[in-house]
Amino acid sequence: MKDPYEALGLKRGATDKEIRSAYRKLAKAHHPDHNPGDKKAEEQFKAVGAAYAILGDKEKRARFDRGEIDAEGNERGPFGPGGFGGGAGFGNGQGFHGGPQGAQFSQEDLGAFFSDMFGGGGTGADFGPGGFGGQRRARRGADRSYTLQVSFEDSVLGTTTRVTLPEAGTVEVRIPAGIEDGQTLRLAGKGAPGMGENAPAGDALVTVTVQPSKLYTRDGRDLRATVPVDLRTAVLGGKLVVPTPKGQVTMKVPPHSDSGTVLRLGGRGVAAHGKHQAGNLYVTLQVRIGKVDPALEAFFETHGADADEKAEKV
Repeated sequence: MKDPYEALGLKRGATDKEIRSAYRKLAKAHHPDHNPGDKKAEEQFKAVGAAYAILGDKEKRARFDRGEIDAEGNERGPFGPGGFGGGAGFGNGQGFHGGPQGAQFSQEDLGAFFSDMFGGGGTGADFGPGGFGGQRRARRGADRSYTLQVSFEDSVLGTTTRVTLPEAGTVEVRIPAGIEDGQTLRLAGKGAPGMGENAPAGDALVTVTVQPSKLYTRDGRDLRATVPVDLRTAVLGGKLVVPTPKGQVTMKVPPHSDSGTVLRLGGRGVAAHGKHQAGNLYVTLQVRIGKVDPALEAFFETHGADADEKAEKV
């Protein structure tokens, strides 16, 4: 498999931000939905996803950089430098595969070697507990890491969306109400396929990115929003149409409401989920004059002059 850094067009030492940016750009460019019937784009999409599964996970990236796992996320063989792949080598002094620096082997490489060496010739050997000549153990597939962007409204109400994964195809992802930015969803069995008969597949780990809202801010399971109100409604009271994640509702504004007055809409915050009750939406009023009625302007001119006279007498 292609080196993950090369697959993403990056150099070792790239920042996490650079890795995420490169993955999103390439995954979008090669996505099957944008390239129907294009096998090359499909292969590139898979390669990009596999690369991000390694580099997008800090622990796996560190292990890959140290040479502990390969580009597929599999453990490297037990013999590194100084072992069978070191300077001593077999026969030609250049390592098991004839490489100038020696090679690190997977269990499959070692199993095949010892199977031939000892005349197994049948099922192949598993170089691990159990000795030589036994049937190769099944191995669970590697986990894969992905990112998924959702709207603010979907994050507070919950939703179900369909995504296409490189190794699992199109699957449904359920976004629970109240999910927060950076949380990870686990899709069991949607990662890399297992190795060996009846070996289970790995999981897909989907990290959710929540798009910020221009209207709402979140405070736990409550939401806050600032909504404009005209001068007449603020002074006399009346009805005000307020947007909520579930749609518009009409609320009552009490008389003499100034800018900064906070009103509560019960149950209009983050939707109920599991043991969590629905949150509230707190609306902060912002008085706006709007177009001034000439009669109102004349009223202020007249009464404003009277008020000034009274102030001077005092």
